[in-house]
Amino acid sequence: MNILVIEDDSHISAFLKQGFEEMGFNVSCIADGKQGYQLVTQDDFDLVILDLMLPTWDGLDVLRRLRGEGYQVPIIILSARHLVEEKVQGLQSGADDYLVKPFAFAELAARCQTLLRRQMPTNSQSQLVYNDLKLDLLTRKLFRREKEISLKQREFDLLQLLMQQPERVFSKTVILEKIWGYQFNPQTNVVDVLVCRLRSQVDKGFEQPLIHTIRGVGYVLKYES
Repeated sequence: MNILVIEDDSHISAFLKQGFEEMGFNVSCIADGKQGYQLVTQDDFDLVILDLMLPTWDGLDVLRRLRGEGYQVPIIILSARHLVEEKVQGLQSGADDYLVKPFAFAELAARCQTLLRRQMPTNSQSQLVYNDLKLDLLTRKLFRREKEISLKQREFDLLQLLMQQPERVFSKTVILEKIWGYQFNPQTNVVDVLVCRLRSQVDKGFEQPLIHTIRGVGYVLKYES
């Protein structure tokens, strides 16, 4: 899931980027209205968070241009403009939702997830399924058969990585880069610890393990009959 934040306040942008990336989203930030418009028309975003008071093009200009040209990407306005008339104007111009600053990140995240769910014509696009595992990327819930399994943030991220390419062996270095986002000493044991925690959640109590260690190579999600 790719989110574009069009916001000229660098502190808010950084806050949103960190928050949504911790939820597993890919986040791009731009501080200029015209450049934000160009990014939406050039790239594939699943949702846009749009400020109204922006350099070059005002947020309403961006919104009207995108809707006028037929772009249907969900857009939520995040603005300090709080009057009812301003909210109505934003919604009538094509915004899917409107949230006033200051805001609670939890509320913004919930509204974004609601908009993303509405865009899904079927559950299959928001879920990863392998064997008897089902991982919902929007609700961030995992089920094995009918049992719901609770995962912490990095456990979820690792399982998502494995389920996106089942039966591919991931080395420790690749997992470090994908999950932590920066380089560690390849000799560190943080990956082993994380895999052990995930395995205890996913495989414990089931006769068929799905997470396997390929000694000297890495880890893989696969079903062995």
